[in-house]
Amino acid sequence: MAEVLAIENMLAKIYEPKRKNQWIISIDGIDSFTAVSTKRPSFTTEEHVIDYMNAKRYVAGKRTYETIELTLKDPITPSAMQKVMEWNNLIYQPETGRMGYTSFYMKEVVLKLLDPMGVVIEKWVIHNAWITSNDFGELNYTTGEPLEIRITIRFDWATLEY
Repeated sequence: MAEVLAIENMLAKIYEPKRKNQWIISIDGIDSFTAVSTKRPSFTTEEHVIDYMNAKRYVAGKRTYETIELTLKDPITPSAMQKVMEWNNLIYQPETGRMGYTSFYMKEVVLKLLDPMGVVIEKWVIHNAWITSNDFGELNYTTGEPLEIRITIRFDWATLEY
């Protein structure tokens, strides 16, 4: 005879999923409460082939981290637009045509995932981050939706601290 298991025997009572809406991001100069959406770091690792006689062997090569998209609300005050432009101006000054030093514009970004009580349960540190593209949102007379800013962040590497 087949045994039928009760649901409490199949799913642990202590199971609590990480939630997509329980996170906070910290970037020097940008207020964390303006963040709307982002993602955790992702990467690919190149593979190199070692040919030997009639076989192939694969070894790991260089790691490349993918860019991160960050969407921000743009309140009147404090203006997220102003803070994003201040960061952009550290990279390039349109008035003078000068580029900034990497030590000025590369920032450390910290992404923290939270449990239902607000305790940090996962912490990513994103190193040498800077803005590669900006989208300051569409203006439209037919809607009253709030403005959002979308930026793309390039970085060198990320570490999962816990």
